[in-house]
Amino acid sequence: MSELTMYWDGIGVQISRVEEVLPAALDSTSQPPPLFDGTTRLYTNYQCPYAQRVWITRNYKGLQDKIKLVPIDLANRPAWYKEKVYPENKVPSLEHDNKIIGESLDLLRYLDAHFEGPPLLPNDPAKREFAEELLTYTDTFSKTVFSAFKGDVKLVGVIPSFSYSFFCAAFDYLESALHKFEGPFFLGDVSLVDFAYIPFVERFQLFIQEVYKYDITSGRPKLATWIEELNKIDAYTVTKADSEYVIQRYKKVILGQ
Repeated sequence: MSELTMYWDGIGVQISRVEEVLPAALDSTSQPPPLFDGTTRLYTNYQCPYAQRVWITRNYKGLQDKIKLVPIDLANRPAWYKEKVYPENKVPSLEHDNKIIGESLDLLRYLDAHFEGPPLLPNDPAKREFAEELLTYTDTFSKTVFSAFKGDVKLVGVIPSFSYSFFCAAFDYLESALHKFEGPFFLGDVSLVDFAYIPFVERFQLFIQEVYKYDITSGRPKLATWIEELNKIDAYTVTKADSEYVIQRYKKVILGQ
């Protein structure tokens, strides 16, 4: 069940706020939904940053009543998901018009192009070009930050000089990009670009502060404002990962703790 209300956001666009009860994750013991019955389904995971990108976009465009969430337990995946839904066996994927579409960045564009709601890519050619540049860079950004965790990461609270430079390079890139257009977001107004980056920035900020005692917004006022403004958007805040889960997950994967 969901309760739908309408409101005007900070950039003058009327969008819907839907407070929904999130369904429980399906695991190896769960039966599949009635596949390809005309229902549009977003197969997701509440802790996955790639899936979170699409979840935010769905929410912002007010599609909560049109796109059903189907969370998958990635630690205990149902066999039918790979066999009958998405052979890649990962999330996110979208069941729409009797087909399955995958890859998070492709899905951001797909939702924006094929569904109603506020447009999330601008018509302005310069902004459109910059949007594609930033979207293309997202994998490089996350890989650059992860590379900073290599080396003597067991020294909790200590950042080796080369690791610190990787941190700086990644977040300085975002700070610089946020200066290009007037406004708190990458393209001035909120867009798919913001939704593509925030799930990763959210997790990196938590982990880096906890383990390395480093504030990624220090000396980066545009980045600080960007995070602050995104945290005013309900479509994003309802998708935020559990902070303790993120910290413990990253400690296990990166530090072996």
